[in-house]
Amino acid sequence: MPKDLDKKNLTIHFLAGGGAGLTEALCCHPLDTIKVRMQLNKKSTRPGFLTVAVNIIRKESPLALYKGLGAVVTGIVPKMAIRFSSFELYKSWLADKTTGKVSTVATFFAGLGAGTTEAVLVVTPMDVIKIRLQAQRHSMTDSFDIPKYRNAGHAAYTIVKEEGLIALYKGVGLTALRQATNQAVNFTVYQEMKKHMKKIQATREGQELPSYQHLLMGGISGAMGPIANAPIDTIKTRIQRSNSPDKGWTRLKSVVVNLIEKEGYMAFYKGLFPRLMRVGVGQAVTFAAYERIKSYMNLLSWITADEKY
Repeated sequence: MPKDLDKKNLTIHFLAGGGAGLTEALCCHPLDTIKVRMQLNKKSTRPGFLTVAVNIIRKESPLALYKGLGAVVTGIVPKMAIRFSSFELYKSWLADKTTGKVSTVATFFAGLGAGTTEAVLVVTPMDVIKIRLQAQRHSMTDSFDIPKYRNAGHAAYTIVKEEGLIALYKGVGLTALRQATNQAVNFTVYQEMKKHMKKIQATREGQELPSYQHLLMGGISGAMGPIANAPIDTIKTRIQRSNSPDKGWTRLKSVVVNLIEKEGYMAFYKGLFPRLMRVGVGQAVTFAAYERIKSYMNLLSWITADEKY
């Protein structure tokens, strides 16, 4: 790893991350919709993953599984672009000044930084809009059943008009905490597995692993974060869904107390299974797509550079 990441490499990481994010959104958004519906369910009898999926399809049409996709696509491309490019940037800053090598601890802190950066710049407002859209239980097959929010742009406009710009940043602290821990664990586990796999397969310098291995490693690393921070994600979802005027600690305390008193401690883990599927599968797709796009872009840049001479 170079001591400083040059502009060309940073651009490659940025574009490859954006392309990976688009691929992931198209493949995995239905799992996220089901997860949100499970987290927002306040009934004592909790329907399972398949039951929620079938109910959405039966009552609202299969397209309802893609509610909020516009907000996700609008946000996930810059989110992944920022995630991968900022991770590589922070990693280069934390690399050993003499050898240029990056320790496991440095990788962990680079992941923390990348997760916090994406949470503040993109994830929080995107999540608020997405959750408001996904929480709407209108039928997409009934033209007279008009939803409050028609699309991502309309949702953003309505939220800002009715609740103020600050409403788009509801739960920013929890979102930053969730994203930071997710990416710290995600990148550390992935990078360590990748390093180990390259070692045992004796790959040459610059040689990449097969895509199926990136899928496997991405899936394993992606599943680690949700297991650790499921309560944070559930609380964050409830806060972002609410239009309560309460702020800060008062709002957080109200959500936590209501969850415990009305639904029990296990309610903090509502939607864990679809979130594991969503994040695990999503990270598998993301890392595989990222590595493939990055390798193509590197190859293209080398070809372009050779043609100049």
